[in-house]
Amino acid sequence: MEKKIKRPAANIEIIEIIEIMHPKLIVGIGGSAGALNAYKALLGAMPTNTDMAFVIISHMNPTASSHLALILSRHTKMPVTVASMSMPILANHVYVIPPDSDLFIENYSFKVISPRSGRNKQIDVFFISLAQTMGVRAMGIVLSGYDGDGTEGCKHIKAHGGQTFAQDMSAEINSMPLSAQDSGFVDFVIPLNQIPAKLIKLEAALNI
Repeated sequence: MEKKIKRPAANIEIIEIIEIMHPKLIVGIGGSAGALNAYKALLGAMPTNTDMAFVIISHMNPTASSHLALILSRHTKMPVTVASMSMPILANHVYVIPPDSDLFIENYSFKVISPRSGRNKQIDVFFISLAQTMGVRAMGIVLSGYDGDGTEGCKHIKAHGGQTFAQDMSAEINSMPLSAQDSGFVDFVIPLNQIPAKLIKLEAALNI
């Protein structure tokens, strides 16, 4: 006869607390050249109690020491942290990709692979993982930057039922947002200060 293993009550409580802290949506925010001001504006407009998690995927020099998390922490009351291996993804937190890394999601935690697989593909890599893991709970935002990183990722987010945004003409460098828009896989092109309200409305519509 199979013996049932009873979990200690304390362990069950910890598991329940972690599940409560899971974000209802995970929002990937991709940017490159000229995106710093957009990150600041977006986080500054974002309420701190949305029950979402925000993951910033920024192109950066692979040998540089990034101070992006510190800079952004001055523009939001949410905790801002550099993502690391196996770090849990919590609601009402902001995470920043580490330099020279690809970032993935597995069961509400991060998987970090370093060195990165290629130059300026980190947004696509993360968005694809986000789409596969979170489905309708995945949101992707493409901000200022050169080339077309994020476009393929938006395609995957849409294919899995998520929603996508591109920065409007306020983008300092519009190559990335325009590439995403031209692909046909962007749902919303609106001013940065209107994105938080739209995200909250989308979250409410999911009834989760």
